[in-house]
Amino acid sequence: MSLTLPPLPKPHFKHNLKFKFKPILCCSSSNSNSFSPFYILQTLTDWSDSVKERRVRDRRALYTAEDWRAHRSSSRHLRHLLTSLSSRVILSLVPPVLSVTTFAAVIALYNTSVSLSWLPTEMFPFPLLRASPLPYQLTAPALALLLVFRTEASYSRFQEGRKIWMKVIAGAGELASLVINAKRVDFDLNGEKDESRVRRELVNYIMAFPIVLKCHVISDSDLRVDLQNLLEEEDICIILGSKHRPRCIIEFISQCLQALHLEEQKQYTMESKISCFHEGIAVCEQLIGIPIPLSYTRLTSRFLVLWHLTLPIILWDDCTWIVVPATFISAASLFCIEEVGVLIEEPFPMLALDELCKQLHDSIKDMISIQNLVHRRILAKTQKGIVDKREFIDGRLNTF
Repeated sequence: MSLTLPPLPKPHFKHNLKFKFKPILCCSSSNSNSFSPFYILQTLTDWSDSVKERRVRDRRALYTAEDWRAHRSSSRHLRHLLTSLSSRVILSLVPPVLSVTTFAAVIALYNTSVSLSWLPTEMFPFPLLRASPLPYQLTAPALALLLVFRTEASYSRFQEGRKIWMKVIAGAGELASLVINAKRVDFDLNGEKDESRVRRELVNYIMAFPIVLKCHVISDSDLRVDLQNLLEEEDICIILGSKHRPRCIIEFISQCLQALHLEEQKQYTMESKISCFHEGIAVCEQLIGIPIPLSYTRLTSRFLVLWHLTLPIILWDDCTWIVVPATFISAASLFCIEEVGVLIEEPFPMLALDELCKQLHDSIKDMISIQNLVHRRILAKTQKGIVDKREFIDGRLNTF
């Protein structure tokens, strides 16, 4: 008689070992990476980028008389120096400037070790890292021209963005003024209420266009919050659901103009003002979608980095350990110029667009209130008989 034993279960040592040792290995890897130079550099880069992006989202303000007085004050240099650590341009330069300065310190330490025979030369002859400054003297004008052209191209984009926004704001103000002062050809008492409502909604759409365009060119903008006190919820939903929101608000404006039944000449004049809105959309989308040629930007960046990585070798004979502060000063200055060019290349976060939209809104509201006040005043004068049909009143021509 033979006994048949049941099959033994398969051991699970492999899975248990993985479960036990995997967290230890991950922890060990993270600890080793936390002290590596690349990890530290990446951490600094992420921190400086977060500071830069947070400052980009800050709202700019239009200058007042007090701001201009402080802007031209003789103490501005000291104030700018004391606030250097809060500048987003300077904080964004921490990774590159720290990297090239650290590299300069390593080169200085190596050359000092070679000069003092601290390194063993039996196995390998360690050379002294030094070179003639003539190549730097020949290439310095090329670097200066690169930086000047880069900054000039960025500033021209900033100027173009500022001019097109001034044109959009001025066009919106002129169109709103024409709508407020326009009169219907076939006006009757029955259509007075409907026309007043259409005109009021049309003025609101005109004031909403710069806001919609601002949210179109600046990321992370909350269009619903910006329009909630200006348009009705149904209108906001239609605008948010459209693929191209600025053109959607233009369609609202066009159809409201057609519903007013104005004179043909006034209708044509108002519709011609909408062309500046289309031009503003085209220029803004062009500035956002087409940067300065990337080859030029990359060339300037590579030139700057290679220049400062080799600067300690060029200056070693004349400066020795002074190459470290010299590299720091040179990198902080030249990288700062390049960083300013990169920042103003995208002009719209640098402009006070929220303040411009608010200024347009306040000016149109003030225009409406002044019109109503003057209308009531003239009506009161007419009812009291101050304005009559005489040709002159106190030497002034009567146009009634």
